[in-house]
Amino acid sequence: MNSLFAYSKSNLYIFSFLLLLPVLGNSQYTDVINSNRPGVSVSAYAVGKNVVQAEMGLFYEQRDHTLLNTQSDIWGTDISLRYGLLFERLELNYEGTFQDQDITYSNFNLLAKRRDFSRNRLGLKYLIYDPFKNPEANKPNLYSWRANNKFQFKNLLPAVSLYGGANFVFGDNPFYVGEPTLSYRGMIATQSRLTPRFVLITNTAYDRISTDDPELSYTISLSHAFRNPKWSVFVEHQGIQSDRYADLLIRGGIAHLLKENLQLDFNMGASLKNTPSRIFFGIGGSYRMDFHKDSLKPIEDQEADQNGGAIDKDAMKIDKKRKNKGSGAEDIDLGPSKKQLKKLKKAEKKKKKDSSEIDF
Repeated sequence: MNSLFAYSKSNLYIFSFLLLLPVLGNSQYTDVINSNRPGVSVSAYAVGKNVVQAEMGLFYEQRDHTLLNTQSDIWGTDISLRYGLLFERLELNYEGTFQDQDITYSNFNLLAKRRDFSRNRLGLKYLIYDPFKNPEANKPNLYSWRANNKFQFKNLLPAVSLYGGANFVFGDNPFYVGEPTLSYRGMIATQSRLTPRFVLITNTAYDRISTDDPELSYTISLSHAFRNPKWSVFVEHQGIQSDRYADLLIRGGIAHLLKENLQLDFNMGASLKNTPSRIFFGIGGSYRMDFHKDSLKPIEDQEADQNGGAIDKDAMKIDKKRKNKGSGAEDIDLGPSKKQLKKLKKAEKKKKKDSSEIDF
């Protein structure tokens, strides 16, 4: 029962369904807060250069273990502090969870207490690939609402980021007895936009590296924004495997954008096994302080296609035929004159009369 793959047939169906869920995506810096809450999955994108963001919450959990015959009540708080460091693609992130756990050992009629950080982590995340980097390749279709909102296979191509960080265990932490003060964590985060309203995030992490019980985990999260974009919901599946602890979790929740820099949220979930069984819920919020400023790019470093199309190599040359015939505006294209427009209209009418094709 301590294996990630030891669960009932009905749970296998649920797990298989979750693996088939689609994916979500966002851009890099945005004018509106972009929070990782209320789930535990991490976005592939950074918050943006010089943006400071705090994501905090309170939670309660009921945890029972059928084999050990124990019952636990857990209260806690979690916080994530995010900062856009140096440039748009890089993010510095601190994650901490402090919890108070009361454990009742029914077989011995004993009550024990654990109180400390169950998570205390510092890391860097860097976006290595962004499918929306080229705006020309992602222009909306101005003639079809359906083309812009339907699912397309190209939308499965995700943004990808790499994360590297360290876990810290200080003092006699009852949640990590005998572990070293420092251990390491690596993660790959992907984010795909299936439609403008659906986004899929996946995280694959190898945690507590250099300890006796390293941990492998994955998270799959699907989000959906309503017609009122201030409201969104999500469903998330998480799997954890290590010699110390293994579990399968499912959670869901809702978030509301109160202001451009403030989001409130609620989430709840449960485990898919009973060693231990877990039921939990939490409330929280995210707040952003935006010190971001767009960096100016010298015109000689800009690509021609970004500002009105490519520049003709002969665009700055003076037409010798017109050199001495103008009045100081030879290099400016003023468009066709009235006479030229009349001639063009007559030619177009004549062409239509002579054409044997049906004009729709």
